[in-house]
Amino acid sequence: MATLGSQPNANGMQAGHPVIVRELTLEQPWTWLAEGWRDMWTQPVISLSYGVVVVILSYVLTACLFYLDVLPLLLPLAAGFMLIGPMLAVGLYETSRRLRAGEPITWRSTAFVATQSPAQLAFLGALLTIFLMAWWRIATLLFALFFGSGAFPPLDAWVNILLFTPNGLIFLIVGTMIGGFLALAVFAVSAVGVPILMVRQTDAVTAMLVSARAVLANPWPMLLWAWLIALLTAFGIATMFVGLIVTFPLVGHATWHAYRDLIGDE
Repeated sequence: MATLGSQPNANGMQAGHPVIVRELTLEQPWTWLAEGWRDMWTQPVISLSYGVVVVILSYVLTACLFYLDVLPLLLPLAAGFMLIGPMLAVGLYETSRRLRAGEPITWRSTAFVATQSPAQLAFLGALLTIFLMAWWRIATLLFALFFGSGAFPPLDAWVNILLFTPNGLIFLIVGTMIGGFLALAVFAVSAVGVPILMVRQTDAVTAMLVSARAVLANPWPMLLWAWLIALLTAFGIATMFVGLIVTFPLVGHATWHAYRDLIGDE
């Protein structure tokens, strides 16, 4: 059983207590969404502002890819968005934490979150970024393997190639399998890894191991939760990113409640 630090943290929890991983039911991911929805509309300005920022960043990235004439790379990057999403949602976790604790919520408190393990949280963020870069590199290598080293086709032609050519279908299947495996691995270590580092004094490796243990102890509820996150993110992206204004803060708030249900002090 992992031990997380030895000092009391800002939430009154003794960070040095060994943690326990609670067993969940299949209904709980739906409860997290309901609680996240409640939190989002309790603090709509702050919550939806996070979604707006994500949408703006998505448009900027799309414009950069268009300018560089590599717009088809938007597809693997959109899939990789879920790899770094937990780091972008720290302010949303803090908002839900403050709502639960009855603490005042301000722009400053959510934009500059006083985490218990800031250096380790930054380290975890760097690891997730490396995973994203690795996925991007894998996607480009797969493209070269199946289609050669030529230029990327236009986006409209790219969709036809993926769906209606043998090479495209195999590329899509292999890429989906590799991307899905990578996404599940990252989900396991980051499902509650970021919230742990927010409120406990510990190291990133311990936080990731505890997160993975929580996922392995609750395979079906956590697979359902991963599927819900993927579905909501895909919906947000499919609506020309506009849907992320709602789905991103909804998932962010819900993730905090997932952490509260999964992890406790012994």
